[in-house]
Amino acid sequence: MLDSPKTPAQAQIRVWDPFVRVFHWTLLAAFTVAYLVEDPHIVHVWSGYVIAGLILARVVWGFAGSRHARFSDFVYRPMTTFAYIRDLLLMRGKRYLGHSPAGGYMILLLLVMLAATGIAGLIVYGGEEQAGPLAGMVSKATAENFEEIHEVLANITLALIVVHVAAVIFASFAHRENLPRAMVTGWKRR
Repeated sequence: MLDSPKTPAQAQIRVWDPFVRVFHWTLLAAFTVAYLVEDPHIVHVWSGYVIAGLILARVVWGFAGSRHARFSDFVYRPMTTFAYIRDLLLMRGKRYLGHSPAGGYMILLLLVMLAATGIAGLIVYGGEEQAGPLAGMVSKATAENFEEIHEVLANITLALIVVHVAAVIFASFAHRENLPRAMVTGWKRR
């Protein structure tokens, strides 16, 4: 008997669980608010707290979450990652069901940069405003020094986000797959 053609449901597989999708878009919203809104100051601060909570939750989910959410699923050897990037640029990159090797490193880099930005922000807030968890533990002079660091880290993070978006668009084109839609719906083609 001939195989019947796959139905759309059979041709799709759920890759991104609800936590990963909500995390991704909530993090984007919180970073956008924190980056764009400095006054009222409390909006900036609470956006930073949301980011910190999301990072902590994502780290836990990176060890305890669904298959494609786990760090072990998308952290590859550096040579594998460099080969993937080279092949992708030549339009022959291997398609991964979960995160690609380059995508995996971008996730780790963004998590580290967001955490560093948040820590610098807490130091500034603790010293300049004498508020937050570091209130009374940071001098105004230290806070002033960290204000520039906080801004530089936020700008580097924004640059990484731009690279991430460009890479997702390029990979979507190269693999003929709408990766942003997959991060909304959770579904990718098999």
